[in-house]
Amino acid sequence: MLSFKELSLPLPLERALAEMGFQKPTPIQAQAIPVALTNRDLIGCAQTGTGKTAAFGVPMIVNLLKTPRKNALILVPTRELAIQIDEVLASLTKNLPELKVALLIGGMAMGPQIKALWKKPRIIVATPGRLVDHLHRGNVSLSTAEILVLDEADRMLDMGFAPQLNEILRFVPKSRQTLLFSATIPPDIQKLAARYLKDPVRVTIGVVSQPVRKITQSVIQTTAAAKNDALMDELNAREGSVLIFARTKRRTDRVARLLAQCGYKASRIHGDRTQRQRTDAIDGFRDGKFRILVATDIAARGLDISRIAHVINYDLPAVPEDYIHRIGRTGRAGAEGEALSLLTPEDRAQWRDISRFLERRRAPAAANLH
Repeated sequence: MLSFKELSLPLPLERALAEMGFQKPTPIQAQAIPVALTNRDLIGCAQTGTGKTAAFGVPMIVNLLKTPRKNALILVPTRELAIQIDEVLASLTKNLPELKVALLIGGMAMGPQIKALWKKPRIIVATPGRLVDHLHRGNVSLSTAEILVLDEADRMLDMGFAPQLNEILRFVPKSRQTLLFSATIPPDIQKLAARYLKDPVRVTIGVVSQPVRKITQSVIQTTAAAKNDALMDELNAREGSVLIFARTKRRTDRVARLLAQCGYKASRIHGDRTQRQRTDAIDGFRDGKFRILVATDIAARGLDISRIAHVINYDLPAVPEDYIHRIGRTGRAGAEGEALSLLTPEDRAQWRDISRFLERRRAPAAANLH
């Protein structure tokens, strides 16, 4: 598939794609959309930032238009990803007022979400915990959710949402189309797919968990006492936006305070921030109000900002695969990017695990480590 025009999409959807600047489909879109249009179950494996929302959003909209009694449910691990998907769907359905979308996420008041459900949305975008809350309160029925999308499924399991997923899927019709998208396909995802998908078509784009080729990776050896000075030196030597990852909520707050004291325009996001605070921080970072965003791994996936020049690992991630997702926040959509890790002697074992992981994945960018 070289063009969206080859699909003979409904005119309102075709017009929306043109207005969004979608002309040539990305590889995941080119392979996934034709399969999903046939109502087949699908496993889509691709790096983040490859256009997965449209890969499931376009065929989902087409199939909903064909069957007015059918609805769709999209489950995602984080509020930020849910909001971004909601925004993309709002653009895709702007010419289709009959396809209302409801956003059900934690950190927001229940009242407006209940009102949105009263309007009988055709599409629900939700985080698992908040959707379970609505199910327990009797606010929502999933009896007509005959299209189910599990986006960033590996991250959902990493975050401990397996019990909520199992509970939610009891309310979803067994006769349905299920589209599972994931950056990695570890054994627990394979088990999930075997349990809930029927004879799925598997689409894999690139090497699983491979960092984007145009990301230059580097490390700086430092100590815990000198780490802040090393960070300041690097920030002063670099231009452009910077996403800094810290290990915990407390360390994220501490780094953000340090940056503010040193005169940097910086904000922060982590799980204890309210949804409004998180949204304001991300919007401010995206719009250039803040040059720097400090985050826990809540931002390692699902954060879709196209021009992040640098990723700095103030702390290494606990899981090697999260290193891939962190540095994948830069170098998106074919752009170049830089990723830096500040290593202390205490980090040696973690860095060895990350290096071995990269070597196993045969990541071309690993050759740039120095």
